[in-house]
Amino acid sequence: MTSDYEFDWQRASRTGVAEAVLCGHKSTAQIEDIARQAIERAQSLLFTRLEESQFAQLSSDTQSELNYDPISQTAILSEQKRTLVSSKALIVTAGTSDMPVALEAQRTLQFNGVQVDIIADCGVAGLWRITEKLEQLQSAPAIIAVAGMEGALFPVLGGLVPGIVIAVPRAVGYGVAADGKAALSSALASCSPGVVTVNVDNGFGAACALLKILR
Repeated sequence: MTSDYEFDWQRASRTGVAEAVLCGHKSTAQIEDIARQAIERAQSLLFTRLEESQFAQLSSDTQSELNYDPISQTAILSEQKRTLVSSKALIVTAGTSDMPVALEAQRTLQFNGVQVDIIADCGVAGLWRITEKLEQLQSAPAIIAVAGMEGALFPVLGGLVPGIVIAVPRAVGYGVAADGKAALSSALASCSPGVVTVNVDNGFGAACALLKILR
C-alpha cells in the first residue's frame, strides 16, 4: 500500500528545527500511521493542532505514547528525558485568551530543547503590567508577543525593549478585530523597529523563528 505522505525525517539535521505534524484536516488513520512510523524509528515527534476529539479517537496504544496538552492542542510522542537549555527569551501575552497560542510556542520550544518562560496578561489596557516587568523584558534577547484585538502590545514592546519582537496576531476579538485581522494589520504596519510578524495564531512558527534566532 502506498502512503499518502512522505515525512521529512532529516529536517532537524538540515534546518535545526524538526518537522512537526499539523493534525488539522488529517484523518485519525493518517495520524496513527505517522505515529506508528515514528515509534518504529524510535523518533520523538511533535503534533500540533491535535483537537481533543481527534486525540480521543486514537488507539489506546498511541495515546499512551503521547504527552498531550489540550489547551495548546499539542502532543509529544515518545518524549525523551532531555536537559532543557534555559533561555532569557520570553513569551508575552496580552490576555488570558492568548494562552493556547503561547503554550503552543512554549511546548514547541521545549520539544526542541529550549525552556522559555511565559509572562501572561500584559495587555496595554493596564500599562503598569508591562512597566513593572520592564527590567525582565529588557533583558530578553527576543520576545514572542501574542495579542488579539488591535494588537497594541506589539508596537509598545517594540518601543521599549532592545530584543527582537516576534508578533503573533491572535484570532481574539469581534467586529473589525475578528479573526485576528486587526492585530495582523497592526503588527505589519508597526512603526516600532525590530517587530517581525508570523501568521495569525501561529505559535509554532514563532517558536521556530525564535529557535533560529537563538542559535
